[in-house]
Amino acid sequence: MTHGDGTRSVWAGEEHPLWERSTQVPIAQTVSFGYGDVDEWMAVALGEEEGHIYSRNTNPTVAVFERRIAALERAEAATAFATGMAAISGTLRTLLGPGDRVVSVTDTYGGTTKLFLEFLPRDGVICELVGTDDHEAIETEVAKGCKVLYLESPTNPTLKILDLERLAAAGRAAGATVVVDNTFATPINQRPLELGADLVVHSATKFLGGHADALGGIVCGGQGLVDRIYHYREINGATLGPFAAYLLQRSAKTLHLRIERQNSNALTIARHLEAHPAIDRVFYPGLESHPHHDIAARQMKGFGGVLAFSIHGGLDAVKAVLPRLQLAHLAANLGAVETVAGPPATTSHVEMTAEERAAMGIPESLVRYSVGIEDVEDLIADLDQALEAAAG
Repeated sequence: MTHGDGTRSVWAGEEHPLWERSTQVPIAQTVSFGYGDVDEWMAVALGEEEGHIYSRNTNPTVAVFERRIAALERAEAATAFATGMAAISGTLRTLLGPGDRVVSVTDTYGGTTKLFLEFLPRDGVICELVGTDDHEAIETEVAKGCKVLYLESPTNPTLKILDLERLAAAGRAAGATVVVDNTFATPINQRPLELGADLVVHSATKFLGGHADALGGIVCGGQGLVDRIYHYREINGATLGPFAAYLLQRSAKTLHLRIERQNSNALTIARHLEAHPAIDRVFYPGLESHPHHDIAARQMKGFGGVLAFSIHGGLDAVKAVLPRLQLAHLAANLGAVETVAGPPATTSHVEMTAEERAAMGIPESLVRYSVGIEDVEDLIADLDQALEAAAG
């Protein structure tokens, strides 16, 4: 039977009988799993029978979370990590070695960009970053040959959109493994595997968890590729713990409801801010004024819960407005049920200098605004009073 996203969010991953007939996923807060029979123990250790040996490798609670997100992404398999950056770095280090070439864009999340600029080159990996807005240039670089094509759409924090189907086709033609960071969109709004990608990565800390109380990352894709990434993770040890996995799988049950509300709130707020005299520019793919709105409308079911806006007056205006917000955490996070706001200098691109951010097209006047599930009228009133007070 084929189920929709709402049903998958609630039920996926729980097909296996739960401990003592529990109706809720138990927390397997244990390091190891005991066996009274050496032959059975050996069969599980060799993968001949289902089971668990040691929680750095696999754990029942973590497995439920992995199966749930794999089902939402329509993937054969998934493997979870301790954080989103562990998932991204683990995937890239699994796939790339000395002399290999990776092509990506200039607008990836700041931590990911650091991998391309600082860490992967130390391993002898050739990293080519291309302007995010230039699809032809990306295709040209991919056609020169690459082992991995790494994409992010929408991008963090300026919400640029990549034509995933077009670029995935270019990657496949070059024999590259196509990886897409789907953190901003979530599988409710966008499914890159159906658009031709080979792997999807998430910072599960963000929308998948949605409550800002658990760190995690996950990679979804074909069984063979995921098995390779799992092997890297089990040996390098960036394991998702069972308690965090419990929080994440529990929160994923409401993912479809939260995303529907955040999509609606974000679009309403983006349209309001676009007409606000204190705002220089609004970055949100749901706006008709967005340069790639047509691509977003084609490949996304909703436009996401994150928008960004630049304020007249630069960084001084940002410093004046943000403390006046009463319905937003000023914090380095996104995707929570509460609204969260902050400048890239302290959130997505804190690792970068002001000059590096400017080169990436990220103005110091920018505010990343992750919309929560509050009443949208209250959020708009809160933004208005903060912007008015700052202008005064």
